[in-house]
Amino acid sequence: MKKFLKILAAILAVIVLFSAVMTMVLSQGLKAGSNLEINGIDLSSVKDGVYNGKYDAGRFSNQLNVTVKDHKITKIEIVKDVTFASAAVSEAVFTKVIEEQKIQFDAIAGATVTSKAYLKAIENAFGQK
Repeated sequence: MKKFLKILAAILAVIVLFSAVMTMVLSQGLKAGSNLEINGIDLSSVKDGVYNGKYDAGRFSNQLNVTVKDHKITKIEIVKDVTFASAAVSEAVFTKVIEEQKIQFDAIAGATVTSKAYLKAIENAFGQK
């Protein structure tokens, strides 16, 4: 019986440790991302080309290539995605940026921090921090 209790205690310790590690991983960058301020971008003086922007904040870190033609964002490509990526979220954010030609808008519901992380990487691509 003692052996069984030791094994059970060891299993419970592993579960608790795993849970603590997962909580740390999942929350890494969450607070900073929730409070992240997105500034506007002015494309009027941006030359045609591909600009690389990144945002570093735990699991929300990402890197994007932003293509500009005739002072308009025409394409956004993911170089390095957030840890728990969703194609639907990135597509919705990038489509909105391209359609509206701005990065200041309400984040995608249910993916606020991820949306802000992408928007900050776009902002950073143009050095407007």
